[in-house]
Amino acid sequence: MTDIFVDCPNGLAGDMLLAALLDLGVPREVVDAPLAAIGLENSYELKVKEDRSFGLRGTRVLVSALEEDPPSRHWREIRELINRTSLIDDSLKKSVLAVFKALAEAEAFVHGEEIEQVHFHELGAIDSLVDVVGVCAAFNYLRPSRIVCGIPPAGRGTVKTSHGVLPLPVPAVVEMAKTHRVSLMGCEALPPGELTTPTGFALMAVNSSSFGQPSSLSIRRVGIGFGQRNIDRANLLRVFEIESLDDVPTGQVSNDLNLQHLIIQESWIDDASPEDVAGLVEQLRSAGALDVACSQVIMKKGRSGVSLTALVEIDKVRQLRKIWLSYGSTLGLRERKEDRWSLPRRLGYCSTRVGEIAVKQVLRPDGRFTYKPEYEDILRVSKESGKTVEELRREVFLALEDFVPKEDWSW
Repeated sequence: MTDIFVDCPNGLAGDMLLAALLDLGVPREVVDAPLAAIGLENSYELKVKEDRSFGLRGTRVLVSALEEDPPSRHWREIRELINRTSLIDDSLKKSVLAVFKALAEAEAFVHGEEIEQVHFHELGAIDSLVDVVGVCAAFNYLRPSRIVCGIPPAGRGTVKTSHGVLPLPVPAVVEMAKTHRVSLMGCEALPPGELTTPTGFALMAVNSSSFGQPSSLSIRRVGIGFGQRNIDRANLLRVFEIESLDDVPTGQVSNDLNLQHLIIQESWIDDASPEDVAGLVEQLRSAGALDVACSQVIMKKGRSGVSLTALVEIDKVRQLRKIWLSYGSTLGLRERKEDRWSLPRRLGYCSTRVGEIAVKQVLRPDGRFTYKPEYEDILRVSKESGKTVEELRREVFLALEDFVPKEDWSW
């Protein structure tokens, strides 16, 4: 088993990553096969050639669209494009979707739109699809035990985009850097212009376990990928296949926490019965609210009312809004953005002397695991066995060493 270190001193872009991975020795068919599986084999031409930059050799890739009128796809369309095929394995599908979701969430946040409504001009282009699918497929083929990326350069100046002239780093990169807690390298000695693209950043934010510079490298192979821009130095990115990354890079950012951008929906209600409020809470939860809370408030004219608050994922805001205004008595609704940090967790079970009991396992930042029996399952077994809830919790505690996970880690 080997590790991967991505060295990006002069730039981080999807085409540079793809070129470096092909230069490292990843077979061309590893990239083409999943693209064909999702129906894009006649939509692009991928030219891979050895090239030179400032006397150094490397590989350069160029993606050309073969579609007469290439579409600008939404996140929803890209997700459906990936999900509808069963011809690529689940791990590859998961990483590709995670990259596009990271891009979609960043674009939605910076433009103040719902994620389903974000219209991607650059992201929907065929070259972005080839870069994302190709790089994820290459990492999936190499199967390193760990991927570490150097600190990406921020770039400086401005760049022309479909949204007009934007400052560098572009807002989507800034948002992803904040979300994934990744530092950007600012240096006046670097050339002006866009050095880190949203696609390149998202690929490494999703696939890397940390960002930083290892103190030592035991190199097996190296792949060099060139970017498209001409700058005052070799515009290259290097991918090192190395023996191991035993040391912790400086500036490490681990994936033990996840930051979600959520929406708080809130209304104060003073003209609904307790039954009506309970019904609205159930409707909101059934429609996808992460949580709903109620508290007493004193409203105008001294009337007693209820403050009802729902925690909502960005892509469910519209459907929850309809629930509030269709099933509740409120005439208006407040919304505000809210960030939430969450720990990785997964559901499993412990085999006790009275049967299997569902248990949630949580990974803490210091590496410890904590466990919480699912109350509904405890209650079910209590009714079946006649044992009290506390007795069953003790049974689970004694069986924690035999915890069996039933799903992957999630946040």
